[in-house]
Amino acid sequence: MNRIGTTAALKIMKLVTGGAYLDGENLGEVFVPRRELPAGAAPGDTLTVFLYRDSEAVLTGSTVRPKAELGQCAFMKVVAVTKSGVFVDWGLPKDLFVPASEQYKPLEEGRSYVILVYLDERTGRLAGTAKLHSYLSEDGSGFAPGQEVDLIISGFSELGFKAVVNNTHLGLVFRDDAPGELYYGQRMKGYVKAIRPDNKMDLSLLPPGLTGLDMLSARILEYLQAHGGITPLTDKSPSEDIAAAFGTSKSAYKKALGRLYRQKKIRLEADRVVLAE
Repeated sequence: MNRIGTTAALKIMKLVTGGAYLDGENLGEVFVPRRELPAGAAPGDTLTVFLYRDSEAVLTGSTVRPKAELGQCAFMKVVAVTKSGVFVDWGLPKDLFVPASEQYKPLEEGRSYVILVYLDERTGRLAGTAKLHSYLSEDGSGFAPGQEVDLIISGFSELGFKAVVNNTHLGLVFRDDAPGELYYGQRMKGYVKAIRPDNKMDLSLLPPGLTGLDMLSARILEYLQAHGGITPLTDKSPSEDIAAAFGTSKSAYKKALGRLYRQKKIRLEADRVVLAE
């Protein structure tokens, strides 16, 4: 069964001056503007289109894929602000509306936010929400430790980085389980580290069995190999220089250097770190 907010393969029923009508089956006729029709399109051809209602509430198919479909999240930029809400760019000609009631704080024009696409049952149109907790579950009991998942960084806390998991759940990446600094809206693969007694998920960017120190040590060795076996970055270098090169804190860098030195993989000199022969 076809649903608004999803992609479907539909047959062209007829061509008209402004475009074409497709057989939306349970949804009825679906209009595709001429500008989105492939060259040579003819009745009987099948088009893969994204289904939505345009500003006139006409059921429309787009051959352009949006940044997120129904129930999915994406990092979207606010392009206009009104009294009733904001419009965000989600990749289609018609911007996505985020009502004021679906904002945890007023969203600002020009800034980007993690937005989830939902169907407004009252209007039958797709809309966006920044209130992820209202739509995504924090109950991770259906996940298993070590399971690989898709993540979108959706916020920050004193403990680490809040993340959307597989577009369905929310979890937390502790700072020690992230090899470097993470950014709002960033997408990546991650792993379920543990399910807490309250069923909330602890996440990690590190494969099971690896620690952040393992990953950082490997990056330092790769960096040295790519830079002639030498770096001027020591444990006394400015924190911002270390973060720029390795995406980590000065304290973590110092620990990794100590480990590599004890393993006799590097030499620590007064003004540089040298790859051991």
